[in-house]
Amino acid sequence: QVQLVESGGGLVQPGGSLRLSCVASGSNFKIYTMGWYRQAPGKQRELVATMTSGGSTNYRDSVKGRFTISRGNAKNTVYLQMNSLKPEDTAVYYCNADHDFLANTYWGQGTEVTVSS
Repeated sequence: QVQLVESGGGLVQPGGSLRLSCVASGSNFKIYTMGWYRQAPGKQRELVATMTSGGSTNYRDSVKGRFTISRGNAKNTVYLQMNSLKPEDTAVYYCNADHDFLANTYWGQGTEVTVSS
């Protein structure tokens, strides 16, 4: 049974930083692309950043230069370092694992990030 567990969300002032973590279990995550999505109130879920098993990254334009995605050596952990946070980054952030070859995708329960003074 695949499980993704996020942590690291919270309340931060504009310009501050947070680091989100996601630990995955229940499969071989060396053949998954892992990443982060977010959903703000009243909006659709959107991609924030992803990293393939080979290390290629993809970021949405609005976070480039501020957010950095990384994965642990065992490939079952994924992190999102968020710097220079803005109020528009406020959302629930979800960890995602997407199998490289099969139509299997998994989601964590989400961790809330609030950027406010």
